[in-house]
Amino acid sequence: MRASRAAAPLRAAVRTVVPESFRRQARAFLWRLESVWKPRRALQALWLYRQFHRDLRTYRSLRGAEPIESSDLWPCLFDKTATSPFEPHYFYQDSWAARRILATRPAQHVDVGSRVDFVAILSAAVPIVFLDIRPLAVSLTNLQCTAGSLLSLPFADASVPSLSCLHVIEHIGLGRYGDPFDPEGTRKAARELMRVLAPGGNLFIGTPIGRERVCFNAHRVHSPQTILQYFNGLELVEFSCVVGDGRFVQKADPLRTDLENGGCGLFWFTRRDGHGPTEG
Repeated sequence: MRASRAAAPLRAAVRTVVPESFRRQARAFLWRLESVWKPRRALQALWLYRQFHRDLRTYRSLRGAEPIESSDLWPCLFDKTATSPFEPHYFYQDSWAARRILATRPAQHVDVGSRVDFVAILSAAVPIVFLDIRPLAVSLTNLQCTAGSLLSLPFADASVPSLSCLHVIEHIGLGRYGDPFDPEGTRKAARELMRVLAPGGNLFIGTPIGRERVCFNAHRVHSPQTILQYFNGLELVEFSCVVGDGRFVQKADPLRTDLENGGCGLFWFTRRDGHGPTEG
């Protein structure tokens, strides 16, 4: 943490001197390199592995220490951190959605493609139907898993009163998960989610926001205004977000300028042709 704070002025100087286009190219190069090999983590692991063996010798020297066979050495190298690490986008997104889903008290909730940990935990409180292009092969009370495509949901028009799709629509049509290529994938996914949402129903969306672009084949990034256009015909109940530095901003303004730097947009929609929800 101290090293990170000490490096902050250097990072600010780099942002001032180095053009944004070059920095984007450098980040893309490092991403491509680390997709097949993680050099920074490998170098860090060498140093931490030496620390692991020092810790092992120290523990073995303690009175009453149990014998440890070589076959039972399990180096956990990256867990000594000053604070518990977490990924802000998913941490805040899943918490945001779960709290609002539970506040609306649905008899059943349908999730399309969100994180499996999210739906598993949520199923402890409400029956869940989980649909994904890659079916989840588990057996758990209150969790019904089925295979399906977000572009052709197996539900009748206006039939789903409680629906979520978190960090999914930005992937549709890029082939990352075995789906067919389609430049209109995100727009079509939005249209299909609107088709099945019941009057007065709630739809919870999480997706990357910022400067619009395609990060092939990871995801697309859209401005909040584009997402609102894709879901035109629904009423926005709430917009919250995780901004670029990892801070969670509840009930934010979709027009705030710092969202151009990237983040996660959290959208709560309802059908206009029904009674809107109230947050508990």
